[in-house]
Amino acid sequence: MDNSISVSSESRPLVLDRAAALPWYCYVMVFGAVCIPIGALWDISWHSTIGRDTFWTPAHITTYLGGLLPGLTCGWLAWKTHFYGTAEERACAVGFWGFRAPLGAWVTIWGAFTMLLSGPFDNWWHNAYGLDVQILSPPHAVLATGMFAVAVGVLLVMLSLQNRSRDVGKSERFLFIFVAGVLLLMAAIFLTERSFPNLQHSGSFYRLSCITYPLYLAAATRASKLRWPATIAAAIYMGILLAMIWILPLFPAQPKLAPIYNPVDHMVPPSFPLLLIVPALAIDLLVHWLGRNPGWLRDSLLAVLLGVAFLALFFVTQWFFAEFLLSPAADNWFFSGSRFWPYSSTPGNWQHEFWQNRSWRNDPVTLPTLGLALALGIVSARIGLAFGAWMSRVKR
Repeated sequence: MDNSISVSSESRPLVLDRAAALPWYCYVMVFGAVCIPIGALWDISWHSTIGRDTFWTPAHITTYLGGLLPGLTCGWLAWKTHFYGTAEERACAVGFWGFRAPLGAWVTIWGAFTMLLSGPFDNWWHNAYGLDVQILSPPHAVLATGMFAVAVGVLLVMLSLQNRSRDVGKSERFLFIFVAGVLLLMAAIFLTERSFPNLQHSGSFYRLSCITYPLYLAAATRASKLRWPATIAAAIYMGILLAMIWILPLFPAQPKLAPIYNPVDHMVPPSFPLLLIVPALAIDLLVHWLGRNPGWLRDSLLAVLLGVAFLALFFVTQWFFAEFLLSPAADNWFFSGSRFWPYSSTPGNWQHEFWQNRSWRNDPVTLPTLGLALALGIVSARIGLAFGAWMSRVKR
């Protein structure tokens, strides 16, 4: 049996009539996708507050529900499209192992399987080595791969509906950019250990930020049909993270594993989100100025402008905002301040200091550091524009 993905050769136009309502499964898939970062943030808080607990914690269940729900939905979609799909639905699908379904459905199914397979691996890892000392342990790396695949698959399903509609409705446009914001949040979560406020005067923080975030923002603004896509995606990232910062501490909890150096009595919140909305607004304005029509020369020029704008605005904004976050003025429920440190951390002055000049982390910001960050930002933006141009043509 041929296991390659094939595209239907049917000549029907891949266009949908806007008279039909957005399919119900779209909302189910988007709900599942947003469960993934919520569960991940909850799980980090659980480890920081309580420690290693049973595998069946509410946080773990929420995370894996985020893979299982879209995976099962896409499995049903593949079954329906192959056996009961209309000619139009089959024309808007690709073949895999003899079945037909939208491209995003296959990506989501693969991601869901990867997430579920990582579960026993993660449980064994904890039983063998105890509490995680870092977010990206080997089982978490496998889990992260599946999580990103699920979210990207959901993104592609929303994207195909947006691109096939004659008269694109608000639902298609918003759901696509909402999932783009979820992906941006997921990328930020896995950079958590390199993005603490204490590290936001370091060279590595700006290098990692420039190689990561312009790609997501540029891809969103190129593929979306909304007027301010990068800004909305950044606002969604910020809104979900702020909700977790404000909601988690409302629940009392205590550590269960020794040693306990910081006796917390409530769920530990994440640190305050990065102010990505500032460079995101500049990215949207630049795209409005130069236009969204792709072209090698135009995109190369646009990538340079996006890279420069991102680094300049992000550097100035985050540099001074980090100083505020480490000050006593930010030590409250709204900004989280120093309240995100786990029970295993010994309180001290180091929580309110920048770390880039410490002997064990000598990574100051210099002109060569910023030059490298700028180059990485330009490359990241150029890749994002190219990926966004491809996404704007996805109809299956």
